[in-house]
Amino acid sequence: MIVVVHAHPYPAHSRGVKALLGAIRDLPDLQVRSLYEMYPDFDIDAAAERKAMEEASAIVFLHPLYWYTVPALLKHWIDTVPIRGWAYGEGGAALRDKACLWAVTTGGDEQAYSAAGRHGHPMATFTPVMEQTAKFCGMEWQEPFIVHAAHQKSDAEMAAVASRFRDRLLEIAG
Repeated sequence: MIVVVHAHPYPAHSRGVKALLGAIRDLPDLQVRSLYEMYPDFDIDAAAERKAMEEASAIVFLHPLYWYTVPALLKHWIDTVPIRGWAYGEGGAALRDKACLWAVTTGGDEQAYSAAGRHGHPMATFTPVMEQTAKFCGMEWQEPFIVHAAHQKSDAEMAAVASRFRDRLLEIAG
């Protein structure tokens, strides 16, 4: 099973994440956990989240890039769910060998995420936090799926991106 941990504080305003979710919702053995819908008060049911992660063979973190990292509720999820003794440390092997895909949308185009661009750094600069979190928990880090400037893409371009996302998940699922 693939578990998609979806974190967008304003999902109705997200053209990119909406298209990506729409492209995968009918996949077999897929569970989407929309954190902002499930936990609007930030009171995460860590036991339920851990159970869902245990049943997964792959975990996808799907969200917009917020100030060069994850939205607040996903950060809280990371602080709350993968704890010592469960996800890492002595006896912590619940996530070991599970595929981990970071799927992120950005407001800026690819040029904005370059040394000469608006943000002054390539997108790879913003990857290490999620990559190291996954690796620290023994997960198999996958090449990130990044959608730049989703709000600027035509409907046809967005549909093509969403189709590629679906293909990536099917590939990961084996």
